[in-house]
Amino acid sequence: MEKGNVLPGQKTVGSEMGKMAAAVGSMATLAAEPGEDAFRKLFRFYRQSRPGTADLGGVIDFSAAQATCGTGPGALKVVRSQLSVSSVSEHDAQRAGLQPVSKWRAYGLEGYPGFIFIPNPFLPGYQWHWVKQCLKLYCQKPNVCNLDKHMTKEETQDLWEQSKECLRSKDLNKRRPRSLLEKLRWVTLGYHYNWDSKKYSADHYTPFPSDLAFLSEQVAAACGFQGFRAEAGILNYYRLDSTLGIHVDKSELDHSKPLLSFSFGQSAIFLLGGLKRDEAPTAMFMHSGDIMVMSGFSRLLNHAVPRVLPSPERESLPCSLATPLPAVLPRDSVVEPCSEEDLQVCASYLKTARVNMTVRQVLATDQDFPLQPAEEPKRDVPAEGHCHLHSERSPFKRARLNPDT
Repeated sequence: MEKGNVLPGQKTVGSEMGKMAAAVGSMATLAAEPGEDAFRKLFRFYRQSRPGTADLGGVIDFSAAQATCGTGPGALKVVRSQLSVSSVSEHDAQRAGLQPVSKWRAYGLEGYPGFIFIPNPFLPGYQWHWVKQCLKLYCQKPNVCNLDKHMTKEETQDLWEQSKECLRSKDLNKRRPRSLLEKLRWVTLGYHYNWDSKKYSADHYTPFPSDLAFLSEQVAAACGFQGFRAEAGILNYYRLDSTLGIHVDKSELDHSKPLLSFSFGQSAIFLLGGLKRDEAPTAMFMHSGDIMVMSGFSRLLNHAVPRVLPSPERESLPCSLATPLPAVLPRDSVVEPCSEEDLQVCASYLKTARVNMTVRQVLATDQDFPLQPAEEPKRDVPAEGHCHLHSERSPFKRARLNPDT
């Protein structure tokens, strides 16, 4: 029945209120129950959640005017986090496409020291540069991606050129085959993570993108981590049916440095748990432009993404992406112009997708990789990539995304 045909009445409202109360109560019960499957139960709850209903009533929305964590007996208090405003000049922030740090809002959660959430600090339009880099540049060779397993280097040489026309006509041809960019699930940068050994190594390295390194250094410095070096990155490409399994990022040799996470495109639910999986996680929204920093105690906590949320208006872009990248940029900006054609391709892709960049420092200052024993024979990797994104359409039902699952 269409919404316009539903007359307001006490019976209907009462029925809906009952459903809402039941959903919130169910979620609160799961959150309050520790146990072997505490994290997994909430993961499944949110994976099956319905946008626009009370299923999401307990999810923290840091972008709200008054950032609160909803209701429920297990609710945690949102607190303001202090940033190091003087560590990043307004000029350097602008070079990276960021607002002055004095204008950022940063939050933490009681019980999660070292966790910092920064709702979209990007200047209007500047998110498009990072989206374009993920789709057009960072996925190019010699960087490594999930498509390498079953395709030659020549076939994956330029995913953008092979996909752009298909994506531009997406709205006109709903039954077209998926482009290569739509089959992309992950890309590694810098020190390339080995999905079999779960390690980084000195001999599996390509230069880390200088623009992303600069962005990461500014964000890390603003959070109190001057001298942070961007040495490895994992880019995750989510479809609307993708999930990220429960995991801990622990393969880096220096855990004293933060893990930085940048989100673009459709919103998602992020679950932050404890040191063990029997601790129920806290749920929060990640919107386009949001940045998360996991450091200190929170650096080695279990976390996951059970749900990517489609836009309330079918196949539309988040409001923070409504502004195009300015045509005129500062002369020394690390952000590059984005043509109208490139913007169209990126927008078409993001209407049904989310892109996430995670950046890490692998080695401590003056630290080297330990000597590696002789490599064992490599095992077969599923087509979607070992330990990577799970998609409902994938034949690999337990495929996960993160290296440390």
